[in-house]
Amino acid sequence: MLTLKGEHIYLRALEPEDLEFVHAIENDELVWEISNTITPYSKYAIKLYLENAHRDIFEVKQLRLAICNNSDTIIGLIDLFDFDFKNKRAGIGILIKDVVHRGIGYGNEALKLLIGYCDKYLNLHQLYCNISEENEASIKLFESNGFRKVGLKKDWNLVDGSYKNEYLFQRISS
Repeated sequence: MLTLKGEHIYLRALEPEDLEFVHAIENDELVWEISNTITPYSKYAIKLYLENAHRDIFEVKQLRLAICNNSDTIIGLIDLFDFDFKNKRAGIGILIKDVVHRGIGYGNEALKLLIGYCDKYLNLHQLYCNISEENEASIKLFESNGFRKVGLKKDWNLVDGSYKNEYLFQRISS
């Protein structure tokens, strides 16, 4: 699918072979803050999830895609969640797993590809994301792709005994 292929990366559906990668991300305590998770996942639970990952976004209200570099190595995940067909909106989240793959444009390219997919195939009017006030890299990434800060959720997430603020960003299609 050309819509999901960029110059340096491409997005693809999850495969059973992605079990170790997804399991590692879902059980990385450093990621739990952004995923609102506090419980580890078993490989069995991830295996069941991957077996059902083929289900249609209109049915399960979410879509998770692997971000792969041109060497066919999975380097991250990008998600649509809370898909709302009636109101033509969805939340979006992105994670590039390893530091060596961050800050070199993969996340930006993945976000552009998914926005293009949402415009062309899902006809979404609005995409939104939630970003910790401290996550300057994500704020810069989403703002550079047309997302605008529309709100601040005070003391939204409890992390290591302290409350953190979270921004709400929206991208409205014309």
